[in-house]
Amino acid sequence: MSFANPDDDALRALLKSVKTIAVVGLSPQPARPSYRVAQAIQRYGYRIVPVRPLVDEVLGEKAYASLADIPFAVDLVDVFRAAEHVPAIVAQCLALHFTHRPFLWIQEGIVHEAAAREAQAGGMTVVMDRCILKDYIRLMTA
Repeated sequence: MSFANPDDDALRALLKSVKTIAVVGLSPQPARPSYRVAQAIQRYGYRIVPVRPLVDEVLGEKAYASLADIPFAVDLVDVFRAAEHVPAIVAQCLALHFTHRPFLWIQEGIVHEAAAREAQAGGMTVVMDRCILKDYIRLMTA
């Protein structure tokens, strides 16, 4: 069975329910897509939690080396890493001991169907090969 993204109604509901977004691979460099997308999403009212080793802070928020290092629950994990890193990120998500599994958003241009299906099997809602900012603008600001 191939992977399918949630429909627009489900995406709209997801975006309305989310407050805190861990951005894996968030660059501290303003020219990078991860920075620009996270900055715009932050301006729409979401709390951004940078996940990037060797960085102290991005967009005014403390950065963490891994998802496991974040001392509070996040609602969504937004992935800005190459496809070969997605299985390890899914494993980290599934190992989190929060009261609920975070949603997983794998950014536009990043596809790893096996990892996406594994996350779904673990109870996560997964969006893959989509830009969270583009979908937010399309679904929430029209």
